[in-house]
Amino acid sequence: MDDIKENSIHHMTVKICEELNKSPHYNKLFEDIQKLVITPSVKAEDFKNSLLKAMQDNGLEAQLKNTIYRFVKSKKKEVNSYDAFFRKCQIHWDKRIHKSLNSMCNELGINLAKPRITSDKEEISNKWTELSNYEVNIQKYRPVYAPKDFLEVLLNLKGPPDEKCTEGNSGWQFSQIPLKVKNLGDLRSFYSELSRGEHILTATNSLIMTSSFALFEEERISLGEKVLSKNYAPIAQEFLKKGCPRCLRAKMWTLLLGSDVRDYELKYFQMLKDHVLQYDLMIDKLIIKDITLTASNDDQYFVFEDVLFQVMLCFSRDSEVLKNLPSQPSFMQVVVKGKTGASENNTTTIVFPPSGVIPFHGFSMYAAPFCYIYDNPVDLYFSFRAFYLRYWHRLHRVCGNSQGIVSLCLQFEKLLQCFDPLLWNHFKKYNIPPLRLVIKWIMRAFSGHLPPEQLLSLWDLVLAYDSLEIVSLLAVAILIFRRDNLMKVSTLQNIEAVLADLSSIAVVPLLQMALMKDV
Repeated sequence: MDDIKENSIHHMTVKICEELNKSPHYNKLFEDIQKLVITPSVKAEDFKNSLLKAMQDNGLEAQLKNTIYRFVKSKKKEVNSYDAFFRKCQIHWDKRIHKSLNSMCNELGINLAKPRITSDKEEISNKWTELSNYEVNIQKYRPVYAPKDFLEVLLNLKGPPDEKCTEGNSGWQFSQIPLKVKNLGDLRSFYSELSRGEHILTATNSLIMTSSFALFEEERISLGEKVLSKNYAPIAQEFLKKGCPRCLRAKMWTLLLGSDVRDYELKYFQMLKDHVLQYDLMIDKLIIKDITLTASNDDQYFVFEDVLFQVMLCFSRDSEVLKNLPSQPSFMQVVVKGKTGASENNTTTIVFPPSGVIPFHGFSMYAAPFCYIYDNPVDLYFSFRAFYLRYWHRLHRVCGNSQGIVSLCLQFEKLLQCFDPLLWNHFKKYNIPPLRLVIKWIMRAFSGHLPPEQLLSLWDLVLAYDSLEIVSLLAVAILIFRRDNLMKVSTLQNIEAVLADLSSIAVVPLLQMALMKDV
């Protein structure tokens, strides 16, 4: 048994070393360690121990540990016996999306990709910091799909063959999907700080400026600064469980996500910008249309539309996104003909889109809340990208992962039945699938639905517990909270009206009530 354990540790160590070698920051880390080795603090007669001590004193040990921590977070893989089934479903869905894109291009008489003409390139370059003034006709463009369309795909999953499956529910609920999800007892144990009703710093209690709150906030800021001085991601993750002061959120998230910006990131972002200037992608209009329909029309986010244009256009060009997704989506390859750079008749084949991600209606809202945390577009970009690669990609792709949209929908249904069978039966009586009411919340992790401060408190918890299951739990808690009004109405339109405004929702107290509630 010890031999097996040793081999496993050795295999993991080799894997981590290989990944470190590929990291863009490896050379800088190696150079820093080399410089440390020649200092008097590293002694030849006790090389190993003195080097480790010197690395610890100079912060390199924490840097290395954080790299390993993030590697484990990003590479952890759940093995599911139904992975092949879900992968097949996602490939089928990708083909439908690609067909829709091609149909739109044929309908509008445009190309998926082409080199930008000089005047267009110059206009975008000149208006880069105010892209809301960039004039482009997006009237005829339409979102490829919306959350309700994706829900239809999910509800029509027949489910892999399993004799335990319930038959006849397809099209209304998810019980035909044989995935294991946490029950209420599991969630209470997992979210122990919430279920114990511990004092958590939130935007809600900050509105009540009592002396006790001021003292608690001061304590949290002081503790948070100590955590940041340690520069160790696992400690930052624990810190977030009790809430994060606004003034420290940017640094905490950057530490946890490993999204700090150095020379490499600055050059990489410039490269993405250059790609935006060089190629006119059909997806650019979809992104502009999406931001125009969502963030630009939102009282909380319209002031950030220029930054969002920069971030989302660069994201569409980021091939690292495609490389780092756990299961790469299907993608198209497009031949681009025409004048590019110095060549008059250059022919280039590019992946469309380079990121592999086709945005749905509301996709840009994954990035919008980061505008409240980061002032610099480059800092914002790399934290958003890290968040997407760790969490958000699972919310609009068919997969069997416990953090994926299928599992979250199934968990929502089971929790609602557990919490309130009468409300569940009320929906069933009038043939209104509860998921139709909450899919837009779950797919966007409530972005654009909750006030920004409440939303950021929710996303603090996503990071703190490294889990998206809190999203399903909150969706159930909101329905229970609005139960009395929901029981009085019997049409989809009226039920949606009851749930339309979430501006009064206090996230943490509501989650605590749900986890502490007797069922």
